[in-house]
Amino acid sequence: MGDLRPWARYGLLVVGHLLVLGLGAAVFQALEGPPTRQLQAKLRAELATFQADYGACLPPGALEGLLGTALAAQAHGVSSLGNGSEAGNWDLPSALLFTAGIITTTGYGNTAPLSSGGKVFCMVYATLGLPASLALVAVLRHYLLPVLSRLGDWAAVCCRLAPARAALLQAAGLGLLVSGIFVLLPALVLWQLQGDGSLLRAIYFCFHSLTTISFGDLLPGHGRGLHPAVYHFGQLALLGYMLLGLLAMLLAVETLVELPQVRAIVRFFESSGPSISEDQGGIVGQDGLALSTLPPAAPSLEQAC
Repeated sequence: MGDLRPWARYGLLVVGHLLVLGLGAAVFQALEGPPTRQLQAKLRAELATFQADYGACLPPGALEGLLGTALAAQAHGVSSLGNGSEAGNWDLPSALLFTAGIITTTGYGNTAPLSSGGKVFCMVYATLGLPASLALVAVLRHYLLPVLSRLGDWAAVCCRLAPARAALLQAAGLGLLVSGIFVLLPALVLWQLQGDGSLLRAIYFCFHSLTTISFGDLLPGHGRGLHPAVYHFGQLALLGYMLLGLLAMLLAVETLVELPQVRAIVRFFESSGPSISEDQGGIVGQDGLALSTLPPAAPSLEQAC
């Protein structure tokens, strides 16, 4: 496959992505379709039972109007359930979590702007905040990755490992460390605090938070009627977990990308055309280094005279 033209390689990559999308859609459709239909049937049965018991006391369409209003408010993070501890969705801890969700693209979906000014400011804030966040991440990556590389080099020297094997073990070790500290350990703590949830549900939340693909279907303490102080402390703890966890996840991914095996796959899809200026600069640098290491030439006969 090494003799494929660049357009054929790009086509192969696109077809592979389309196949992955189709496979994922088919699996989700098969897994989530039946329980969704069961939940819909249960909801319809409960509505029918409620209408049969209290329908005579309600004017036509009153229940549907109330449910529509409640669902529309819930979509913006406003709920009348519980003891009112979560009524202030825009207090300082909740607002900090919301802004962190914007600049990290996490977005738990439990809160959304209602006012026109809030929506406009959200767009402006995201436009300015996302580049600033990426710049900060780039700076942290620049300083932290060499530290991890030195640790890997030290382990390779001590264990007398080949560079490729040492890089693979470093990436695997960092991945396990991040998974243990930022996925498994917080999931165990969350599982114990929630009390009524499953461990898989807690791991699901932690994984989606670190991969920034949260769907907003689970938020710790949400809808549980907690004391305001406890709820706000949980918001701040979630904010710190999200920022530190995303940085650790980024470092793990960057270490994985630098593996020789991954770089070989990337080079396969690169263009095989003429060398670019960066390659030429590298060649010039190598030539300069080679010339600087040559022994001094012997003086010619004319110079000797």
